[in-house]
Amino acid sequence: MADTITIAREEYARLCAAAEELADIEAYDRAMADPGEAIPAEYVRRMVDGESPLRVFRDLRGLTQAALAERSGVNRVQIADIEAGRKTGSVQTLRKLAGALGVAVDDLV
Repeated sequence: MADTITIAREEYARLCAAAEELADIEAYDRAMADPGEAIPAEYVRRMVDGESPLRVFRDLRGLTQAALAERSGVNRVQIADIEAGRKTGSVQTLRKLAGALGVAVDDLV
């Protein structure tokens, strides 16, 4: 048989709020300890709304399609096609683009 304790609803609500606050603090601490890159909310929203991750990361880095093409060795038209969703790009192409943008390949798909 399990032990039970009865507490006032107000105390229960206070404990739930404190647990949520602690979870938020722990999440913040993990984010601050992670050496990874933080992406501004406006860029995340663009990806959540369905915009091409390649386009979003390229914009985040301040690169034109031509500059990314030069940096990655991928044809600019190919970059435009991937960003527009006309093509997906091979694994090799995505690796080159990810390397030039300083992100993981998984971030671009």
